Amino acid sequence: MTTGSKAVALTFDDGPDPDLTPKLLKLLAKEKVKATFCLVGTQARRHPDLVRAIAKGGHSFCNHSWNHDLKLGKRSHQAIRADLERTNAAIRAAVPDAKIRYMRAPGGNFTPALVKISAEMGMHSIYWKVDPRDWDQPETESHNAHRDKIIRSVKKHTHAGAIVLSHDYAQPATIEAYRVLIPYLRKRYQLVALV
Repeated sequence: MTTGSKAVALTFDDGPDPDLTPKLLKLLAKEKVKATFCLVGTQARRHPDLVRAIAKGGHSFCNHSWNHDLKLGKRSHQAIRADLERTNAAIRAAVPDAKIRYMRAPGGNFTPALVKISAEMGMHSIYWKVDPRDWDQPETESHNAHRDKIIRSVKKHTHAGAIVLSHDYAQPATIEAYRVLIPYLRKRYQLVALV
């Protein structure tokens, strides 16, 4: 849930997204900020160029399962291991020497088996301290209102040592929110990738 220091870690889940991940990478590069990308295996396989771009930007990788199976942790040990191995293989198909030191359960649905198998594979399980629920935009909420809600939530809840959860997949308001949030956060905290 925390970085173990006063530094704050930005984490982005469910990508890479061919539209939004490049925009986020450009923003992070401009602001000289490193982040952690929790990749879904099917997306990594579809977009190896983006996996390479994440690595080239100096960001770190996190395994976020093969296809975001919310019940992954309840599957057999063999099925869990196969899912995580397949995801790591998709990332390493693009970046052969990728260090994948983290695993985040889809939906935060960690189980003892999922944590144990991840650890056996050399991956620490990461949760989060700040969740602006950027993926949860009601139909009645405008794009700008949703962006502003993300900004307010991250500003309000982020404290030293926090791991911040957001999404770079299918969430255009998130990328816009971070155009405001990154300069704001950089003035207050050291922003780091989990390594």
